Amino acid sequence: MRVRGRMLAVMTRSDGPRRPLSASPFRRPTAPAPEQFAVGDRVTHDKHGLGRVVAVEDDLSVIVDFGAAPQRVSPPFSSTTRL
Repeated sequence: MRVRGRMLAVMTRSDGPRRPLSASPFRRPTAPAPEQFAVGDRVTHDKHGLGRVVAVEDDLSVIVDFGAAPQRVSPPFSSTTRL
């Protein structure tokens, strides 16, 4: 491409995958692996407090006994932490 006697370079985009840069401030955060609970695990919940896992349903939700009544906790388990 010429503009008033000068040649302009045209930048093109590569079709290949982008190389991740470890020091880049713009890199995407990696998602943490979903927490797995087993029967008998002691857990704490932000709303219900301390409890013990009494059942795991299809590796998706867990039944936790918090003392007053069992509660079903479904993923994501952001409010539930294993002790």
